[in-house]
Amino acid sequence: MSKTLPTLTLGAAMAALIAARAKHQPKAVFVATMSAQFALDRLGETARRIDSVPLMGGASGIGLGIALARPDVPVVVIDGDSSLLMELGSLVTVATNRPARYLHIVVDNRVQFNGLRNMPAPSVEAGVDFVAMARGAGYAHAQRIDDAANWVAALPQLLAREGTSFVELGVNPDAPRVNAQQPQPILPDLQFVRMRMGVRKLGAELLENGR
Repeated sequence: MSKTLPTLTLGAAMAALIAARAKHQPKAVFVATMSAQFALDRLGETARRIDSVPLMGGASGIGLGIALARPDVPVVVIDGDSSLLMELGSLVTVATNRPARYLHIVVDNRVQFNGLRNMPAPSVEAGVDFVAMARGAGYAHAQRIDDAANWVAALPQLLAREGTSFVELGVNPDAPRVNAQQPQPILPDLQFVRMRMGVRKLGAELLENGR
């Protein structure tokens, strides 16, 4: 599949997703990982959210579990391209289980360690077509979006669609901050406990008033 140059940044894409959820599907749960979790942090979005960290590759499985346990709640998985490569079999697992409301967004920024070292992602050299993989695995709907206007326009329908949906979201990588003069910062302790904290918080939110 030919991929055009994205006109989206991850921050703008996540801001649009947050706004669309608030307007159209406020009960939807976000399951984020990799660069997306930091973008949501910067935007201050914490409601009905859990992060798959340090479990790289686990976002789709966590989202599936929530979707199967609560078929009345839309689930939005915000995955990473390199993260999905670690668990490609999860596409088949998700499609086979047919969750009621499952939107799987894979951020394709073509790099690993986005915003830090920006190493080339393996999927780029291999010419990976995530949309074709999702379709082949059995997702009901799959498409690529790499244009800002198209992303905003598509969000209401994507959030409302039943069954399994997949979006390969093409975005430009963030500017790298790590070099010989600026070493990579040590990960804060929060990174190693945030999933546990997220489970407790999301569980309480889902139990509130039976929703």
